[in-house]
Amino acid sequence: MTGVTNKTGGPGSGLTRARAATNPPYNNSFAMAWILLLIAGLLEVVWAIGLKYTEGFTRPLPTMWTVAAMGGSFYCLSAALKSLPVGTAYAVWTGIGAVGVAILGIVLFNEPRTWPRIVCIALIVAGIAGLKATSGD
Repeated sequence: MTGVTNKTGGPGSGLTRARAATNPPYNNSFAMAWILLLIAGLLEVVWAIGLKYTEGFTRPLPTMWTVAAMGGSFYCLSAALKSLPVGTAYAVWTGIGAVGVAILGIVLFNEPRTWPRIVCIALIVAGIAGLKATSGD
């Protein structure tokens, strides 16, 4: 199969069909998967914060928005998993959610703003960046 280029590799790229089939970064859907994963993570922040406003799912409008954000988050995550490794995608998804909720907890709900807490949030961000950097993209 040497010398046969894949459509996604373009002429002269040297990518073979066999290599492109087993290496997702050379697939056009790979970048879209990361975008979907980012959207999934942001929607996770929305639904996690929304839980606070539902007051135990007793308030209809916040409940509706929270459930819609849950559905959207899971849909985008599942779509991203078509191209991304599950371990990386799940860790990034939960990391985006954890960081977003922690920051919004500080801003919206006056949760503690201590240096150890901020350092821990920064470590989660570093972990997310590390996973993205080592995912093969």
